[in-house]
Amino acid sequence: MDSTKVNLITILRDRVDELCEQGNFSEALHAANASVEKAEKELNTDLESIETFASILEVRGDLFRQTGDWEKAREDYRQAIDQLNNRIEDATELGRLHANLGACHDQLNHLDRAIHHWDVAISYFEKATPPAQLDIASLSNNVAYLKKEQGDVDGSENAFLKALEILHRVLGQNNEETASVCNNLGALYLQSGYYEQAREMHLMALDARRKLFGDQHLDTAQSYNNLALALIKTGDAALAKRHFESALDGLDSCGPDASEELSSVGDNYLNFLRQDGAEGLAKLVEARIKETLAKWA
Repeated sequence: MDSTKVNLITILRDRVDELCEQGNFSEALHAANASVEKAEKELNTDLESIETFASILEVRGDLFRQTGDWEKAREDYRQAIDQLNNRIEDATELGRLHANLGACHDQLNHLDRAIHHWDVAISYFEKATPPAQLDIASLSNNVAYLKKEQGDVDGSENAFLKALEILHRVLGQNNEETASVCNNLGALYLQSGYYEQAREMHLMALDARRKLFGDQHLDTAQSYNNLALALIKTGDAALAKRHFESALDGLDSCGPDASEELSSVGDNYLNFLRQDGAEGLAKLVEARIKETLAKWA
């Protein structure tokens, strides 16, 4: 492709980025359309022209995603993938395109297609030099969520474990993303009746979050609550009660943004107390929660 034409396309692409940063998505779309039209006009069998066209399609697809036009974004990503034609030297870009295409299908509630494209993206990221480990972990976590939603416990567990292994190895145990996947895996185990495993995963998540954030944090309170639910199932009622109390204490300092979490933790704690016959304490806890929510409101 002629260098002057490449330069024009690059200028138009940079303008799209600048307009998006300014929040001017309408004008950014005009610039993106101009970029795509110019790149498509110059498209031939030359590898540079193909890669340029695919890159511009990805830019416009990203813009459509930002504005919530999932169908148009999907078409641009699909066309860009077709242009690159499975070339292994473009593994990173193909992985990114399939990841974005999977996100479009997820938004459109096409769960099987979302899983398919995320799995393909993972395979490309594994072939990249070097492999894109954190992208693989992130997409594995996404796949696990959808498989859990579909009732595929084994498939979900395998995907969560893949994400956890990578994050634990690359980022370490006391990392926010590692703790999040521990929490997600714990929720899967609890839902599926694997209570001892749920307990261990939520304990790992809690330990990491306490070190990262301290006790007065929304994520830490979530882990106290989730571990309490697992402790109930493993027969540790007294310890579960202490963890529910720690969750409430932490949420008290989080302010109005924690209202939804406080209501959810409160419901779990109150159900536990009433099933345990502690109606008097349940009334006190209920009054405390109502007072806090009213203050925040």
